[in-house]
Amino acid sequence: MSDHGRQSITDKISAAVKPDSSKTTTEHFGDMIKGKSDNAAATMEPRSEKSYTQKIADKLTGHSHNEHH
Repeated sequence: MSDHGRQSITDKISAAVKPDSSKTTTEHFGDMIKGKSDNAAATMEPRSEKSYTQKIADKLTGHSHNEHH
């Protein structure tokens, strides 16, 4: 389960493993919007309020720099 406003790890993995050449225009657009929305949520959410899985996902996707307490 993801944190409020965050994309689940399952959704992130699904989007990442499907080749771009196999995605429809709608899927490309959806990935872009979801990615930007998740990036914003990752930046705004204090690390102390993130679930364990979101902390791992953020670390893997480069959002581990957020050290708000």
